[in-house]
Amino acid sequence: MKIGRLLLRVAVGSFFIGHGTQKLFGWFGGGGLKSTAEAFDDMGLKPGTVHAAAGGAAETLGGAGLLLGYRTPLASAGIVSVMLTAINRVHLKNGPWASNGGYEYNAVLIAAAVSLAESGPGVLSLDALRGKEKEGAKWGLFSLLAGAAGAAGAHVFAESRATPVEAGADAAAAANPSVNGSDPVVATSDAPTEETPTSDGRSAVEEESAADPYGSSEEVAAAGAGSAAEDETGDETADES
Repeated sequence: MKIGRLLLRVAVGSFFIGHGTQKLFGWFGGGGLKSTAEAFDDMGLKPGTVHAAAGGAAETLGGAGLLLGYRTPLASAGIVSVMLTAINRVHLKNGPWASNGGYEYNAVLIAAAVSLAESGPGVLSLDALRGKEKEGAKWGLFSLLAGAAGAAGAHVFAESRATPVEAGADAAAAANPSVNGSDPVVATSDAPTEETPTSDGRSAVEEESAADPYGSSEEVAAAGAGSAAEDETGDETADES
């Protein structure tokens, strides 16, 4: 059990440190704070810079806390908060399965974080070395509720900063997810429009051409007038000769 908890802390904590530093500093192939802020803006988490910094810090500090076994309930709460926000903003609309961009992976990480808060980090941890290891159902529940409160606060703050126009764009982005289901893409109106066919399946242009194969009535009248004028000129020339 001691080894199992240690492995879980190392795996979950290390990967969250990686994700957090990707957002904050661009480490491990990440985009850094500026790119992350732009992506958060697109997801409706405005202002993006504030949410990107908060999310990156929660992942980095929460991951470090789990890895070292330091203030484990608080570290777990930080992880829960970030994962609930990710579910709310990106994955929920895609259903549960990760293959469709869903939230199954986030849910597993939430369960892992809450489990570590409940069981405690174990003897191989800083909490144990300090003599302040906390364990029990109340600490698991604390991490879950504190994380949910953090995610709710992030949602309320983002919604309070969104204008009606931005809110509409965010809704459109949510309705048009990208291929991987993570980055919303706002649909544009640049796509070519199709002609509406008539009752017999032809387009309006084809219908007009079929009804008037030689052009419009004005063109036909003009052509007829020109032909009559030529005939009259030809007759006058013949009379004079």
